[in-house]
Amino acid sequence: MNITTIGLDIAKNVFQVHGVDAHGKVVLRKQLRRIQVLAFFANLSPCLIGLEACAGAHYWGRELLKLGHDARLISPQFVKPYVKGNKNDANDAEAICEAVSRPSMHFVPLKSIEQQDIQMLHRVRSGLVKERTAQANRLRGLLSEYGIIIGQGLAQVRTRLPEILEDDKNGLTMAARQIFTDLQYQLRERDKQIAAYGEKILMLHRSSPASQTLGAVPGIGPITATALLAALGDGKAFDKARQVPAWLGLVPKQDSSGGKPKLLGISKRGDVYLRTLLIHGARAVVKAAAKKDDAHSRWINDLVQRRNVNIAAVAVANKNARIAWALLARTEAYRPPVPASV
Repeated sequence: MNITTIGLDIAKNVFQVHGVDAHGKVVLRKQLRRIQVLAFFANLSPCLIGLEACAGAHYWGRELLKLGHDARLISPQFVKPYVKGNKNDANDAEAICEAVSRPSMHFVPLKSIEQQDIQMLHRVRSGLVKERTAQANRLRGLLSEYGIIIGQGLAQVRTRLPEILEDDKNGLTMAARQIFTDLQYQLRERDKQIAAYGEKILMLHRSSPASQTLGAVPGIGPITATALLAALGDGKAFDKARQVPAWLGLVPKQDSSGGKPKLLGISKRGDVYLRTLLIHGARAVVKAAAKKDDAHSRWINDLVQRRNVNIAAVAVANKNARIAWALLARTEAYRPPVPASV
């Protein structure tokens, strides 16, 4: 068999292989168990292998690269148009094989094990933050059933809850007080866990020259810098800086037709977590720019006057994403803007 291209549909235990030769003729259709996959590909001549970017795809991509194959990850939304007939493993593998051979196909950058370690830190911390928010909202909701109202925000919960538990005239029963005490303890434990993961991210930032370079950009702190490093790696997966904000959904969504361009709000594609970090950091830059007089701040202030603060924040986030790519891809140091008086 002279196989040149393979579509590999991965799962937990059952893997489907679809292979074609240089003329596009089907020469292989095979189902493999998980323990058979690496041995099977180790006995094949190097070829192009396409995988959907789903759970475990980066691991299998790295393993196939070690065996000498050219493994490429494709977003599932780009595979779906090539599926023929009903959805099943064989048809999915055939669709992946067809999609990976398209010359204009967009591929997902393959993450290294180090990038996945950093990303895991962020995912766990982000999950803990969501759990803490849910815990605080649960507390507020349960207290409202007893006629006790607490304002929104974690600061309100932290301040008011000890006072409520100490007040013996607010109508709370002993059973209710015990439950709210337990919830207060759980909330404090979440705070400790989040702080611990924040320290791990800070240590990682301080030990990484690339992350420290990114952290020098206004609006990019240790958390955003390490998240960018996990997502972009060395930046070589992108040819141009403007591809990065487009990948993150920081560019206008288009609805153009008949030669008439029509731009809408930002597309919000890609990594929601990273886009949120960039925009929140950009808001701080926009706020600080009002007291500065360098070229970058004047551009921001002019944008705020012409449009609004939110659009200016997204524009700064877009620019920061492009700067981050340039710093990583060219291994350069960040050069801050020079004030007009200097």
